[in-house]
Amino acid sequence: MTTNGISILLLARSLEIGGAERQLVELAKGLHRCGCNVTVAVFYKKGALLAELEGAGVRVIDLRKKGRWDLLVFLARTRHAISEARPDVLYSFLGGPNLVAAAVRPLVPRMKMVWSIRASDVDLAHYGWLHGAAYRLESGLSNSPDLIISNSDSGRQFAAAHGFPRDRIAVVPNGIDTDRFRPDPLLRAEQRGKWNLADHQTAVGVLARLDPMKGHETFLRAAAQISPERPEMRFFCIGAGPLQAKLTRLAAGLRLAGRVTFTGASDPVPALNALDICCSSSVFGEGFSNAVAEAMACGVPCVVTDVGDSRLIVGDTGLVVPRSDPEALGQAIAGLAAGLNDEHKAEARRRIVEEYSVQRMIERTLAELARLKLRPVSAP
Repeated sequence: MTTNGISILLLARSLEIGGAERQLVELAKGLHRCGCNVTVAVFYKKGALLAELEGAGVRVIDLRKKGRWDLLVFLARTRHAISEARPDVLYSFLGGPNLVAAAVRPLVPRMKMVWSIRASDVDLAHYGWLHGAAYRLESGLSNSPDLIISNSDSGRQFAAAHGFPRDRIAVVPNGIDTDRFRPDPLLRAEQRGKWNLADHQTAVGVLARLDPMKGHETFLRAAAQISPERPEMRFFCIGAGPLQAKLTRLAAGLRLAGRVTFTGASDPVPALNALDICCSSSVFGEGFSNAVAEAMACGVPCVVTDVGDSRLIVGDTGLVVPRSDPEALGQAIAGLAAGLNDEHKAEARRRIVEEYSVQRMIERTLAELARLKLRPVSAP
């Protein structure tokens, strides 16, 4: 059964730049190109990705949420927006929107509902009681959707182990815009100039928000381990976040002054092109690592910890080490750097183009929606 002409409403918190938000935008644009009637509804109509969606001709509805505790009026506005859009499918992205979708579902019983889950083995102890309570509620309501789409196999396994119905969870990996993320020698030269990198120096970086799940401490300790033996290496933490002050102090304590740079939030395309090796040092929570796949699309080989689906993404184009093991991470970085060549770079990009392009993600999503239309609506 074709899904062309299907009406779909995508529900999200906002359109700020983030991995899930980027995937929502790519999905909305792709489904729109395929002839679907696509509307995006957001709690807060803000974010750098808003103009991109509207420029592609996708309608965006502002649900005008006033804050965390604006619930009843907000739900009424959401229900009104759904009634106005009259979608065949409501597809929500991440926990908060999933809970909102479940709350309004009984009011529109003929509509199909799809949830998205985007992470694996999250250590909720790092994020406060409210996140834990919300996840338990999400798990308790997880029989509500007709379909749950995980962006990783590890996310599917984690959700099923925490009460989500395994038989309703399908895996659709993220899609990378391989026209945007591609090798660019001019961008590489420009960015390396800004970072004061000489041609002979090897740039190793982590592209991630400075968050406990991303394992920057492991990365910095690995850098400290190999720095004395590899004076040509420079290390980069590309991203912003609440751990910046703590990590800066750690880098100073590890005597990495002059060897490590905290860039703050940066455009990922030139930053990735400037690297020779991309590292994912995550210790938990990773489902599908966009940063790893984007780096590979730019022709940058990766060293990753065995968290989420990172092992599956890199395949045999990079190296995989245990989580929270600075020694293993440092040895892998040094080993990969010693053997870098153009074929490694080409293989990394080829894997993303063939397996994880935006087009592949759209095709897989359409296939799941086509099967969904053949099933009766689940009881609210």
